[in-house]
Amino acid sequence: MSKPRPISGFPEWAPPQRMIEQYVLDRLRSTFELYGFAPLETRAVEPLEQLLRKGETSKEVYLISRLQEEAGASAGEGSLGLHFDLTVPFARYVLENAGKLQFPFRRYQIQKVWRGERPQEGRYREFLQADIDVVDRDTLPPHYEAEIPLVIGDALAGLPIGGTDGRLPILIQVNNRKVLEGFYRGIGLADPLAALRAVDRLDRVGPDGVTKLLAETAGATDAQAKACLALAEISATDPSFADAVRALGVTDPLLDEGLAELVAVMENASTYAPGLCVADLRIARGLDYYTGTVYETQLRGFERFGSVCSGGRYDNLASDENVRFPGVGISIGVTRLLGLLFGANALTISRSVPTCVLVALVDEERRAESNRIADALRRRGIPTEVAPSAAKYGKQIRYAERRGIPYVWFPGGDEGTGDEVKDIRSGEQVGAAADVWQPPAADLRPTIGG
Repeated sequence: MSKPRPISGFPEWAPPQRMIEQYVLDRLRSTFELYGFAPLETRAVEPLEQLLRKGETSKEVYLISRLQEEAGASAGEGSLGLHFDLTVPFARYVLENAGKLQFPFRRYQIQKVWRGERPQEGRYREFLQADIDVVDRDTLPPHYEAEIPLVIGDALAGLPIGGTDGRLPILIQVNNRKVLEGFYRGIGLADPLAALRAVDRLDRVGPDGVTKLLAETAGATDAQAKACLALAEISATDPSFADAVRALGVTDPLLDEGLAELVAVMENASTYAPGLCVADLRIARGLDYYTGTVYETQLRGFERFGSVCSGGRYDNLASDENVRFPGVGISIGVTRLLGLLFGANALTISRSVPTCVLVALVDEERRAESNRIADALRRRGIPTEVAPSAAKYGKQIRYAERRGIPYVWFPGGDEGTGDEVKDIRSGEQVGAAADVWQPPAADLRPTIGG
């Protein structure tokens, strides 16, 4: 059999990286639950027509087929595809289960998703996302849009990835689709959504490229394109951005509504998390279903890779002919975030295994004794394993050193000498009893560092 080859875009973290990932996921879960979000997991597949409700995404969808599919086995299901995000499945879940849910419904969801895109650094075909959303029946107060950035700030700010200047490791860029659409209407553009999609590509194609796109797709004149670019240049870390927008001299009721909502988001962020958010009027989020506040998140030092956490307000994604469930949410690209940090060696872990103590083995006849010691330590929450063989103690110690295990436990001798435990980093060795000995808190579990 030939040597297996890796498949690009499907990352398989080594155990130390996987432990870091687990640490991050645990922090996300605990933070989301502190804010009252309940866990949810949806199925991996959705009907293709449901997945494509989001827009032109057919090139990203992995379709499901069975090698030995029987005739008529999928009757009534239609084509099935792996979900490429968690928002569309969540909207479907809300519609299916609306009669069982209590509104406003706050959920978090941490699952893998699949996209058939070209793999590159920070972009994968299989990856973990962590989403939070709040949905309500018929109406959703705008104060939820101001809350979402605070949750993400709490979840990510505690990761050991900040700079030495004391700044938060992330910056959330915030805008409002009503501001953009209202402004484009105010300057006379007949197709505000086409203009919005063109401006959303500003970072990729530059001002000249956007000017060309605005002319081709939105019918913009040079003066109108210049006004769109002037709006996109506005940014501020406080509500002063609204004055800069008004100074452009454009009026429209939808523009005024969006400015009021965006001011409320920035006021809330400035009060509770200074430095976390910036109002950035170039942020558009090209997907058509966003209707209000939108978010993109930059990881400081990795801005060239784009957003690692995005989302926004949607009023019509979860709706049918009888009722609608407006919502607001944001999604963290967990694998994307970690892949960038791993690639830069920006996250480390203190040891490559969870084990805190290696119980040495005197000889194979006394393995049961070492097992009893290990069991006593584990019952007290101390991660422990027994040496794989009864080699010389020096070799057993080197085994622990290679794996980063900080302590080696030596069972007492036949002559009645007691057990001893050795800190193999300092060389200190002391008497110990398995029912009372406790390692320092910093050694109990692997620690994450930047």
